[in-house]
Amino acid sequence: MEKLRGFEIAKGWEDKNINLPKRSTKYAAGYDVEAAEDTIIPAFKPGVKPTLIPTGLKAYCQRDEWYMLANRSSGPKKGLVMANSIGIIDSDYYGNETNDGHFYFQYINILDHDIEIKKGDVIGQVIFQKYLIADNDNAEGERKGGFGSTDKK
Repeated sequence: MEKLRGFEIAKGWEDKNINLPKRSTKYAAGYDVEAAEDTIIPAFKPGVKPTLIPTGLKAYCQRDEWYMLANRSSGPKKGLVMANSIGIIDSDYYGNETNDGHFYFQYINILDHDIEIKKGDVIGQVIFQKYLIADNDNAEGERKGGFGSTDKK
């Protein structure tokens, strides 16, 4: 059977008891993703960089698809705001030349005290989507790297 879309354990995380994401209900759009390790997200103050929370996961999808990393609806109430609002992961992030495809969630803590994330806590969700291309699109570039690699020229 052809693989359409799904999750795998990222290289280096195979022996860390990572759970593959799953949907909580029959009509849920998002797959719940757990933290792969304990992480402290420091209280917000100017100059604090976002905290990357590893998932130990990679995801694959069709070439005309992408997947979104989204906060949980309870995230802001708990003080967690995604630094980039949503994460957009292209299909070619998976298994390219220099990147296995391990994805992370990027959070800022808006509270006045540190937040402790425990391994196994649900930290966000993944939603798979199709995308459309504009008329006269002629993009031919190929991804060569991982996180932030499309910013490098």
